[in-house]
Amino acid sequence: MKKILSFLFVLTLLMTLWTGCEHKPMPSPADPVTLTMWHVYGSQTISPLNAVIDDFNRSLGSEYGITVNVVSVTSSSAIDKALSASANNEPGAEAMPDLFTAYPRVAEIVGKGNLLPWNEYFTEDELSAFHAEFLTEGYFGEHLLMLPVAKSTEAFFLNKTLFDRFSADTGITVDDLATFDGVFSAARAYYDWSDGQNFLQINDYYHYAYVGMKAYGGELVRGGRLRLDEEAFRTIWLPLAKTAIYGGICLDDGYAAARWKTAEIIANTGSTADVLYQPSAVIYPDNTTEAIEAAALPYPIFTDEENGVIHRGGGLFAMKSEDERRNQAAVIFAKWLTQKEHNLEFVTNAGYLPVKDEALDALFADLNGIQKENYRSVYAAVDRMLDGYTFYALPLYDGASEVQHDFEANVKAVLKSAHNQYKKRVGEGEDPEKTMEALVQSSLAELISLSGK
Repeated sequence: MKKILSFLFVLTLLMTLWTGCEHKPMPSPADPVTLTMWHVYGSQTISPLNAVIDDFNRSLGSEYGITVNVVSVTSSSAIDKALSASANNEPGAEAMPDLFTAYPRVAEIVGKGNLLPWNEYFTEDELSAFHAEFLTEGYFGEHLLMLPVAKSTEAFFLNKTLFDRFSADTGITVDDLATFDGVFSAARAYYDWSDGQNFLQINDYYHYAYVGMKAYGGELVRGGRLRLDEEAFRTIWLPLAKTAIYGGICLDDGYAAARWKTAEIIANTGSTADVLYQPSAVIYPDNTTEAIEAAALPYPIFTDEENGVIHRGGGLFAMKSEDERRNQAAVIFAKWLTQKEHNLEFVTNAGYLPVKDEALDALFADLNGIQKENYRSVYAAVDRMLDGYTFYALPLYDGASEVQHDFEANVKAVLKSAHNQYKKRVGEGEDPEKTMEALVQSSLAELISLSGK
């Protein structure tokens, strides 16, 4: 069956290339092409994309004389910096890769005119097979410069083994974690129950604020700047700040998965792709280990009227080459990678979503086909969100990446300072409620000031 599918794919590909790109040189075993690639899928573990690329190199790539050579698997922020260094010919910079995965913001760094417009190589029928919301994000004017190859959204991850013990003592249940009010209430209770342990890490405060303000009819960003002085932001800030200042939220930098391993936290909000790094056991300070059950839940909601979540994940960019064989090689690889069976193999081993409607339908038609229980839990949570959530793409504006980075840093710094003040002042005998109220208000004022508003 695989051979038949491969033959049909090659035949379709050849017809497309002959129709749309007549008389253009093509790679071949006699005239081979090697494409270098940087990507982000699996920088801390075995890469599921590398495995699929190896399959391409052995199969269709071999037939065409194409080799995709992965030279870097790292984070999106590291790719941003490396691309900037390469584009600006900085001393010691790596050569610009032929292919890379990144967020739309890098188009300005590399230069839009230097990027391959995928829509000049894909037919309208081929593009119509992609999930429309995923495809739209990659357009810059009339040019599709970022091709979706894997998308993620956000979920609430829970160490259910430790949570069940907490639940048995407090009566707080998994159902209480459906809303942020419930999550924050649980976090404060857990801090007391565990003698001062954090319950939760929020991986993206910018996402929390963006979705939360939408829920209350506001906009985090308007006119290219943050609107932290709006009532909607105040509404979502107060319960977050109260919980963080009390002690239920981890405010340190670093990955949630690392803190899961040592039970420093037992829950986090983050990308569905976090499941790739999720540990199956925890290690306690005395070096004993315990196997754990992990569960994924839908992203908590703010109000019953408006349920929202960010859809995230970058896409595939290709550097445009004067050697048309290299452009054709990139297109052949991109079409192969986004074909249903290859795309599903890649994304379901990484906690992502496939990018074509046919593959999305196939995935959610039968989740029992997903072997790993924690992955199945992630896709079950996404399936529930697909039913009643609005999926938002983050806005693009000048300096968006820097604004987001600064916002994350400022939120953590402000709340960490307020938490330390709270412990000190209450320890010295100040009234807890009055101290909390004062610090919640002063932390908001400080954050607005730091944001320059």
